[in-house]
Amino acid sequence: MTFLLERKMTKEPFTAGAASTDIIKHSVSIAGHRTSVSLERKFWELFKKSAKRQDLSVNELITKIDATRQGNLSSAIRLFVLEEFLGKKPEQR
Repeated sequence: MTFLLERKMTKEPFTAGAASTDIIKHSVSIAGHRTSVSLERKFWELFKKSAKRQDLSVNELITKIDATRQGNLSSAIRLFVLEEFLGKKPEQR
């Protein structure tokens, strides 16, 4: 029985919410420099809502994240969204 469960898991990937996992490339500007970030649709939607809540443009919030990031920009944005979702304050990040 265990073998069948494992086999099924590898043969049939989880697809619920697949539209929110589509990775979309977004053009952004960081301090006047044009670049792009690739994010899953759901992360981008949550990121835009966060910018709006903070009364910032998407580019302004990206510039703030870019100034303190230690990895690639897309990953830094995902971590920002996750930490906000988990309720971490900026000083805890």
